[in-house]
Amino acid sequence: MRTSLVGLAIGLLLPACSPLPHALPLPKQSYPVRDLTIHVVSHGWHTGLIIPAPWAERSLPFLRKRFLQAKSYEFGWGDKGFYMANEITTGITLQALFWAKGSVVHVVALRDEPSKSFPHSEMSEVKLSVEEMDNLGRFLASSFQRDHEGRVNSLRTGLYGDSQFYEGIGRYHAMNTCNKWTAKGLRSAGVGLSTNFKLTSASVMATVKNESR
Repeated sequence: MRTSLVGLAIGLLLPACSPLPHALPLPKQSYPVRDLTIHVVSHGWHTGLIIPAPWAERSLPFLRKRFLQAKSYEFGWGDKGFYMANEITTGITLQALFWAKGSVVHVVALRDEPSKSFPHSEMSEVKLSVEEMDNLGRFLASSFQRDHEGRVNSLRTGLYGDSQFYEGIGRYHAMNTCNKWTAKGLRSAGVGLSTNFKLTSASVMATVKNESR
């Protein structure tokens, strides 16, 4: 039901109301040594980014206090009402597209290898340099809403495993989906893809496979 509703909703194109969070340009263009690994994971309708814990915590140090013994973190972004709903209905889906009130970041602490944590999900590896990983970290950090003292706003526990919802930046709509957020993260990490029309999980995963380094 969730998949069909999202597929229908994404077929309705809206003018872009807000592109936040923005993809971040890399300070340089040439990074010959790419020996760090992240994963892009698709759960069917939704994609996320899996980042090794030391690198995620480098940009998001508050994760160390909330999560213990994480080997990596899965990050996802989306509409607050849709992502946090206990049951997805047509009304919630339409609200996310036309009357979205805010966004959230979903963070999951993984204590096993990504492929073992999500054995039934499609997944691809992406190799990054230190500079690219740091820029991806800056993009992730920019996706969280913060108060005037720079603190993130923790909401309720997440959807599965040891997870947490946080207040996010930007608004979800048909042209600014969870999958476009993933594409903007990859763009920030130097992956050579256009974020235009990366609205579905299939479009993101196909591009990652073609651009894998």
